[in-house]
This record gives sequence, structure tokens and C-alpha cells, in this order.
Amino acid sequence: MSKIKILFVCLGNICRSPSAEAVFKDIVKTKGLAEEFDIDSAGTYAYHEGEMADRRMQQHAIKRGYNLTSISRPFYPNRDWDKFDYIVAMDNSNFTDLRAMARNEADLKKLHKMTNFSSRFNYDHVPDPYYGGYEGFELVLDILEDAGEGFFNYVKKQE
Repeated sequence: MSKIKILFVCLGNICRSPSAEAVFKDIVKTKGLAEEFDIDSAGTYAYHEGEMADRRMQQHAIKRGYNLTSISRPFYPNRDWDKFDYIVAMDNSNFTDLRAMARNEADLKKLHKMTNFSSRFNYDHVPDPYYGGYEGFELVLDILEDAGEGFFNYVKKQE
């Protein structure tokens, strides 16, 4: 059985998408299904390529038991559309950028927006906490935990 391959995408790949990656890895691990998934993250821009996740985001994630270990990288259209089954954008801008990078209808069918899977929160995007304070990082994790569970349920129904 081949693994289900998921890529979470935000702008710079140092706050939201590495957090989504860590939260989703924890969700599948808790369910005993970690071996069934290949989970990664990327950014629509390469501003922070090669860097670890934002220090503040790491601190908030660690408080909840998440370890953000990914290294920032850009989204590679010619590779990532082929490799991943699901490409999950954090906000409308990321979604629009990814949509513009799609090569065909098959690519577009893989594209989703994270907040579409929320059940407890009514946000239309995962807000970028980079220029904000403490509350923004906590809100990102709240939304990702909620939407991550919803996305997991969606994926399992599709498979």
C-alpha cells in the first residue's frame, strides 16, 4: 500500500505550514497511522529557504507537544504536484498562488484550503502570525488542531 502524501503550504514556510505539518503528524501518530502518511510543508516564496521554523512559532508549538523540525523550502510545481496527493493552502493568497502554478485539472483537484476542514472555528484562512503577538501563534495552533482533525477525516473518507 502506498502512503498518502500531503503537503501543507503557506507563504514563507516558517510559521503556519510547518505547524500544520507537525500538528497533522501528531494526529496520525495518535491514531496509530503514522506509517500510512508522508507529510511535508513548503512555501509559495523562497524567502526563508533552508531556515528552521520561526523561533516564536516553535516555542508555542513546544508548549503543546509539537516539534517543528522541518526546514523551509519553496513549493516546486514540477515536482510537488506529481509527488503529493493533497496540497493544502493556509490562506486565500497561498491558494491563489498555488492555483496559478497548477498545470492541469488533475493538479487543481489536489488543492485544498486548510480552514475548509474546521468545525469549531469560523475563519476563512489561517492568519499569518509573523508580525503579531503571542495570541496570533496560539490562534494558528488552535485552528490547525481543529482543521487538522477535519482534514484527517476527509482524507480517510477519500482513501
